[in-house]
Amino acid sequence: MAHNVTSKDLPINGEKVKSSDLALPKLIALVVFVAGAIASYFLFNDETFGDGYSYSWLFAFMFFISLALGGCFWATLHNVTNSGWGVSVRRLMENLGFVFPFMAVIAIPLMIPSVQNDLYEWMETHREVAHDYLDAEGEPVKNDRDQIITLDHAGMEKTDHGAYTSPSGKTFDAAHEGLLYKKAWYMNLPFWLGRVIGFFVLLGLGIWIQRKMSIDQDTDPNPTCDRLIKTRKLSCLIMPIFAVVATFIALDFMMALDYKWFSTMYGVYFFAGCALNSMAVLMLTLVWLRSKGYLKTVTSTEHFHIMGKLLFAFVVFWAYVSFAQFMLIWYANITEETTYFILRNTGAWWGWSLSLVFGHFVIPFVLLLPHYVKKTNWMIVTICTYILIYHAIDLYIAVIPERGVSLTRGQDLFVEHSAYLGDIVAFVTVGAFFIFMFLRNLGSTNTYPNRDPRILESANLHN
Repeated sequence: MAHNVTSKDLPINGEKVKSSDLALPKLIALVVFVAGAIASYFLFNDETFGDGYSYSWLFAFMFFISLALGGCFWATLHNVTNSGWGVSVRRLMENLGFVFPFMAVIAIPLMIPSVQNDLYEWMETHREVAHDYLDAEGEPVKNDRDQIITLDHAGMEKTDHGAYTSPSGKTFDAAHEGLLYKKAWYMNLPFWLGRVIGFFVLLGLGIWIQRKMSIDQDTDPNPTCDRLIKTRKLSCLIMPIFAVVATFIALDFMMALDYKWFSTMYGVYFFAGCALNSMAVLMLTLVWLRSKGYLKTVTSTEHFHIMGKLLFAFVVFWAYVSFAQFMLIWYANITEETTYFILRNTGAWWGWSLSLVFGHFVIPFVLLLPHYVKKTNWMIVTICTYILIYHAIDLYIAVIPERGVSLTRGQDLFVEHSAYLGDIVAFVTVGAFFIFMFLRNLGSTNTYPNRDPRILESANLHN
């Protein structure tokens, strides 16, 4: 049944989550994060498990940043399309998206050279090249004319004639490391670091401005549509930034694990996961808040119905993109491309990869078809939790197989099981940080934009 809500039913100053409802989960999340961060410090520095734990941390980072990126997407898309139905839940999108700039804290370990060398072979090669140009005292090496040798962006020495030379067997050149040599204009340390900083600054600033403009409207004595028009214009600028950031986060953190491999659809595949699973988080959050007595006036089963349909749409979109990527790589049969799937279709990974077809697509596709499923709380919680679990499996398969030798060094089963234990520690640690920041955002604002001119339209939604 649709609501029959009037302006008299809405509190003048909006609705906020009581601090008492957030205090305990926030405290638990903070304590778990601090404990996990301390444990992670020792795991990163452990000679036996440090290599494998770098992959564990990257996996956890990619999972939770995908949820924050999805929040940025839905908030921005809502403004760009001038959507009326979602005004009641827009603040949830904004608060989820605003976790993104704080994920820079979780990215800090990935800036440490020893961690980077564990993850990215090309970075280690660059550093080895640079080291070749330092003498025993750490001073720059000079040539026979007493001139300091300088390196270009590819880590190669430039001669007077502009040609590249190889100072030692460690370095790469067009003949021996052709792919890395050709990609060095992009895959070099300063440019990589600059891109990562740019990701958090640009999109973080964008979602902060969107959220601030929305929050400021809550106390506007004379709310009009002018603010909505300004927000929409701003969001039209932010959406391309989001597209670039989401794509290159996938490329620079996950695809770069194997610099030889490439796929033009990898960014879209990662985006599909962001949109799908962030919507699952939003639905779970809405169920939780309504169970606490919040958002009941301005939301109804109609909102769950629409959000469920969006969830269903991106289940299909994820399957389409994932299959298209696999099919095109299989059909072309290019060595540099097929290595990605050969690794994941070997041994135990084959079973997990195959399970994505049924677990990530067929099952949620069938379950989400009936309309009543999208309107029933326990079904929503079950399906959304299931989808998030399979998103974790999907990203686990994307990251962890690259760990290779680090997982089974010395054929020691203890090392292998400890590597899996590290995956859990990293996931729980980063997850606790994510939950803490999300709850903090929820408690710092009204649960919905109470003075948005379209709030009654959203509250009385019927579809």
